[in-house]
Amino acid sequence: MIRILVGNGKGGVGKSTIATGLAAALAARRRVTALADADRQRSSLGWLERRPASAAPIRALDWTRKLGAVPPGVERLVVDAPANLDGSEIEDLLDESDLVVVPVQPSLFDQAGTERFLGKLGKQKSVRKGRKAVVLVLNRLRPRARATVRLDAYARSLELPVAARLADRAIYEELAAQGLAVFDLAGARTAPARAEWAQLVDLLDGSA
Repeated sequence: MIRILVGNGKGGVGKSTIATGLAAALAARRRVTALADADRQRSSLGWLERRPASAAPIRALDWTRKLGAVPPGVERLVVDAPANLDGSEIEDLLDESDLVVVPVQPSLFDQAGTERFLGKLGKQKSVRKGRKAVVLVLNRLRPRARATVRLDAYARSLELPVAARLADRAIYEELAAQGLAVFDLAGARTAPARAEWAQLVDLLDGSA
């Protein structure tokens, strides 16, 4: 089983969008996938409740009060972490993870929150020793926007791998309202968005 923690120290960076999108992508590849929601806002659980029976199945795990067991047979676990984690909470979630995906979007406030979160991560022995990989996802990008240029420069300064660069697309919100993600719809409309996720999904699926 590969266990993926999606987290950031600040809310509103698209954490649940990334977590649900990854779960849908892995399920679409016929991986037995579970999505654990550890955030009291329950955004990922709400998305799963809206998910139609015709979509690729994803098992729902409610970790909003405490971390729980993972059902037998699960091949990929995606964890939607809460914002404002303290050191002990990060340690507990890292124990249940193999890799950390950190979304950050083009906002100075978001970058400051990301820096604090990465600082907390860096204090964890498993991260310092390289046993837990950390990758960035640059989210809600707008081509040629100054904020996007600043975010690219900020990401380079962190010296962490950028596993995906996701454009700001209205389709994410549209599909989320139906419990779906871009990987649930084939065709030209979602193809550009799916291509932006490919490197990250390959990494988490063990293909990269």
